Amino acid sequence: MKCSHVKNHSNLILLYNTILYYSEDFPVRGDFLSDYNVIVIGAGPGGYVAAIRAAQLGLNTAIIEKDEVGGICLNWGCIPSKSLLRNAAVLNLVKEADEFGISFDNLSYDYGKAVERSRQVVDRLTAGVSYLLKKNNVKQIKGEAILENTQTIKIRGSEERFTSDNIIIATGARQRHISAMPIDHDIVMNSRDALDLREAPNRVAILGGGATGVEFGHIYRSYGSDVTIVELMDRLIPNEDQEISKSLESALEKSGIKLQTGAEGTSISTDNNSAVVSISKDGTKSTIECDKVLVAVGVQGNIDDIGLETVGIVTGNSFISVNENMETNIPGIYAIGDVTGKLMLAHVASAQAVTAAESIAGLAPMPLDYTLMPKAIYCDPQVASFGMTETQAREQNIDFKIGRFPFSSSGKAIALGETEGMIKLIVDTEVGEILGAHMIGSEVTELLGEVSMVRLLEGTSTELGWLVHPHPTISEMLKEAALDTTNEAIHT
Repeated sequence: MKCSHVKNHSNLILLYNTILYYSEDFPVRGDFLSDYNVIVIGAGPGGYVAAIRAAQLGLNTAIIEKDEVGGICLNWGCIPSKSLLRNAAVLNLVKEADEFGISFDNLSYDYGKAVERSRQVVDRLTAGVSYLLKKNNVKQIKGEAILENTQTIKIRGSEERFTSDNIIIATGARQRHISAMPIDHDIVMNSRDALDLREAPNRVAILGGGATGVEFGHIYRSYGSDVTIVELMDRLIPNEDQEISKSLESALEKSGIKLQTGAEGTSISTDNNSAVVSISKDGTKSTIECDKVLVAVGVQGNIDDIGLETVGIVTGNSFISVNENMETNIPGIYAIGDVTGKLMLAHVASAQAVTAAESIAGLAPMPLDYTLMPKAIYCDPQVASFGMTETQAREQNIDFKIGRFPFSSSGKAIALGETEGMIKLIVDTEVGEILGAHMIGSEVTELLGEVSMVRLLEGTSTELGWLVHPHPTISEMLKEAALDTTNEAIHT
């Protein structure tokens, strides 16, 4: 007997797995119809979460990864960059020690050691992910997966083949090739190159003022680099609330970072150990001379040479099209994470992973609302947000009100010496529903959980204002911002 997909025989398989689960004589070894119930291609924050969740649901699961588990995020993205950002934060605190009555003689710092520490952090976490996969009895397969048909995966360069009732594609994304900005992985870098750079450059031009650009700009400036950020749009982090963007621009300029917004990098020329970046802004051309160029613009899904065309999977603009259950146009084949192009954040990939795994298991997971996904940028000051911006609310003709609270009015922020920043809430006027939260300041990324939970539970700004917060804390500012929507804030 042969079937195509677990979902078409969910009752049978669930019964079979139940029998095996409660049998002392028969260990759970998977569905009798194929090698596996689920095979996941890619072990990034989407892939490994999907594999673990599928295994938790009783599905015989394997995961195929050509490099290290954890994917780009853990190995060459969010984790090592956050480690470097922590080093930058410590360094900046030491530089400002006089404010706290502490002085240093002959302060020295080593960027190379910061990079080494980031690699140690990565090694520890990759080992942890591998352990979790083993703990959940997920078979780990090393190699590059190719879809041979809708149920068969071949490992490139070998004769190994594995069959599965369901396949989850989690191959991630990479930087899009831009002909005017050729990357040589030496003078002209992508973010992966930057994370392996052992010396902070004397002069660096960063093309792209999104999250990656501003985070690296902050890191390099903290270590004394002359930094210029070039952004094509009229402001940095253009997907964030305009007021927050302008506040960040002010903070970065105050730190010594030079900004060119509404400017386009048109070409890069290199010579020996330096580069010249040509810039066009409002019809005026200029150049930036530097030692390194970090290109942080544009990404594309990793859809090449994995057999998508063979099985007829629909793609668009280099990304795989999926429905709300993360299923492609081919029944039994799913896609999650950056390769879907939905919202390129690790936690979004993990959320999609759970949705895919639970859909395969025959559950009914709640559809993901991407407009409410939390977003975090870890430069200094940090930026955190979810939901509608003020501009978006106006464009949709929503009757809303705004609540604000500045860091400069927070007792805890003043005590910490972190008085730059604000909390901004967008609230529906009629019912008090929180439509969006936009924050800039020290550790505001840690506040996203609370305000997102209020939104998830359909709480209102009134209820957030009622909630008693411990004093003194940064989180108190959420309460004050909520109260400000009705002109009831106490400390402004």
